[in-house]
Amino acid sequence: MTESPPQLKRNLGLLAVTSLGIANIIGAGIFVISGVAAGLAGPSVIFSFLIAGTIALLAALSYAELSSFVHETGASYAFTKRAFGRFWSFVVGWFNYFDYIVGAAAVSIGFAAYFTELLGLEGGTALILSAIGLPIVLTALNLIGVKEATHTTMIMVFIKIFALVLLIMLGGFYLSTHLGLTHFHPFFPNGFGGTLNGAAIIFFAFLGFNTVSMMSEETKNPQKTIPKALLLAFFVSFVLYIAIAIILVGMLDWKTIGNNPSPLSELASSISKNRIFLDIVSFSAVVATGSVVLSSIIGGTRASFVMGRDKVLPRQLDLISRKFGTPYVSILIGGTAIAVLAGIFFKNIGEIASIYNFGSLLTYIFVHMSLMKLRKKEPKTDRPFKVPLYPVLPIIGLVCCVVLIYYLSNTAKIASLLWGAIGLAVYFVITRIYKTKMPKT
Repeated sequence: MTESPPQLKRNLGLLAVTSLGIANIIGAGIFVISGVAAGLAGPSVIFSFLIAGTIALLAALSYAELSSFVHETGASYAFTKRAFGRFWSFVVGWFNYFDYIVGAAAVSIGFAAYFTELLGLEGGTALILSAIGLPIVLTALNLIGVKEATHTTMIMVFIKIFALVLLIMLGGFYLSTHLGLTHFHPFFPNGFGGTLNGAAIIFFAFLGFNTVSMMSEETKNPQKTIPKALLLAFFVSFVLYIAIAIILVGMLDWKTIGNNPSPLSELASSISKNRIFLDIVSFSAVVATGSVVLSSIIGGTRASFVMGRDKVLPRQLDLISRKFGTPYVSILIGGTAIAVLAGIFFKNIGEIASIYNFGSLLTYIFVHMSLMKLRKKEPKTDRPFKVPLYPVLPIIGLVCCVVLIYYLSNTAKIASLLWGAIGLAVYFVITRIYKTKMPKT
């Protein structure tokens, strides 16, 4: 009798999955990396947000179509497996898992900056302990169950959206009464190349909708729910980001915020010195970054879970807790790795974000290619959602991802290639151990 593969429980609805997407998108990208991007692009960081957001939207559309008929957990890994087979799906899954871990570590560092500022803590020790402590606490929450984790995520999402809207309203009012173009000139201080450099790193702020697709196996009516949740999460985040970018460079000197680990706190201080308002912004930043780490642990552990189930990573990763119904081995390993990386790179959030973006852009390249491959391979498959203007939009999205990779730092490229080399070694060792073959696709 053939043993059936471990299955996850379907208990998530549209609100829960959309909240998970927003939680994983709105975090350190806007609360921390926006300052780094402004330091590269100057006032044209507004265009950086538009460029990165447009490229992310093209990827989101491809994700939405693929998610409407591929319901296996794993998202980009599952799409690539269906389109190109075992080896290339491993490559995508390997980088995708790396992204979740590295990205969560970067966000944990952003969390630590705001958390220590909120509590008035000083010194490197407090920063390191905060960065390490967050993933440890959230790993424990993930072990209890995805339903509990997503309920917590929904609360965190409402808090950070309220704070961002408040910041936009007050900042917009301030700009309308103190209108001046001083901070907008020169608009391209580092040329258009600086704008693209800013877009390459601010792309970090738009990542996260992959987690929505990752939850297909745990979502009710995924063929309709997942595409809706993807696009809802993206558009809410996009509108908030553009508004914040305009206010940020309109009120602050881009040269100073480039080295500030908590740019939105500085923005809040320039709007008002009211202690309650400043604490609300700082608290929302803590909540925002915390929610990203929480949802990253959820997404990352599902990536390693499905790869363990497919026997391209150690099979123990697919073990599910009988009590909580969660992949506890994957959660423990992922949470530990995030805490370790956060402790190591707590002073280099910009570099770690750049490394994260390489893997994500590579993943999106394969998502676009998977969409085009499956359109030809499975033309009669029912697709509740279809990308408009096919094949123009997927091709543009693919080319744009390649361009952004070019503008990432050399450190990011080298680190990612090394990770890829390690992955190849792991793949050949694991497949030799299991001596299994995936069904031909």
